[in-house]
Amino acid sequence: MAPYAGFEQGPIRPPSEADSLLIRVNRNCPWNRCTFCSLYKKRKFSIRPAEDVIRDIDTIHHLIKKIAAGAPPQSLSGEQQEVLAAWNWYGSGMESVFLQDADSFTCRPENLLRILHHLRERFPGVKRITCYARSASLARTPDGALKELAAAGLNRIHVGMETGSETLLKLVRKGVGKEEQVAAGLKVKGAGIELSEYFLAGLGGTELSREHAEESADVINRINPDFIRFRALHILDGRDLFPDSGDIRFRPAPDLVLAREIRTFLESLDGITSAVRSDHGYNLFQEINGAFPGGKERMVAVPTRFIELEPEQRVLYQVGKRTGSLQRLDDLQRTERVDPVREMCRKAGITAANVDERMHAMMQERMRRGIYW
Repeated sequence: MAPYAGFEQGPIRPPSEADSLLIRVNRNCPWNRCTFCSLYKKRKFSIRPAEDVIRDIDTIHHLIKKIAAGAPPQSLSGEQQEVLAAWNWYGSGMESVFLQDADSFTCRPENLLRILHHLRERFPGVKRITCYARSASLARTPDGALKELAAAGLNRIHVGMETGSETLLKLVRKGVGKEEQVAAGLKVKGAGIELSEYFLAGLGGTELSREHAEESADVINRINPDFIRFRALHILDGRDLFPDSGDIRFRPAPDLVLAREIRTFLESLDGITSAVRSDHGYNLFQEINGAFPGGKERMVAVPTRFIELEPEQRVLYQVGKRTGSLQRLDDLQRTERVDPVREMCRKAGITAANVDERMHAMMQERMRRGIYW
């Protein structure tokens, strides 16, 4: 076994875990073949020994005790990463912990239990412990083990469903089938653990947009997760999203197609009590937030409103949203925000005929520069 190399944190966490302490139980992704994801490419997967994770928890506990006693930041000894992690978590109220990286259920259940028990022992005030997991891993986990983990404090799991379309699942090499996704989601719910399922808008491109929306809604309807979270597909040009497709080629969905896809997805959801969150800056409609069944009509109205805009207004929203000048459709009523966007379009020659192409080019540049806001 390799010697302990010190406190570690991985590269990502959900936006909803912004205030969480990040504890890394494994490195990178055990599957790492999804064609739409580049985060872990060329990075080796490994499971950290439970003893190392426990030492990380003890490191944070030691630093938190000093901070609580009034020690100034410059007096705290240790690596910058662990000091910042402790200080930021203390400042946020120390209520939540997120276990990294891509799939915590690659760890043996007994090791996850050790880690959870130690977290609770060191930080009894923690209210929420969450993680990412793949449906394939959850489907293999015994029901009894899931219930034990829930009893030990694991109370929310984030699952990247992405799509419920069998066609798309195969095309993007997701490594899981629709029925396995449903089975995994029901197992999590049956264990009493909150479940967040992610819908990746745009994954079907132009040709498979409707199938993507309808089949994804079918999975959600059968699971009834606690949360449905929207993400938007953005990949660098040149990546082959459907490498095994033969004659099917991915064509990015223009914003009108994307809006219709989102509306179809929301309209197809039925018989559920899920909360919906569109909590990422890349999403076209961040105001899609609410809960079923009561909030359905209001949420469906958001993409409908965009679809029914006059072309000039739609261009202003597309440009304003992608440049950060506008956050929601209601901002189109705010002259002080819209006028600079109108001037930007005039100077850059952006029109209804070229807006999708120009916005695509802008997002490509942002991704090349590593800007994910």
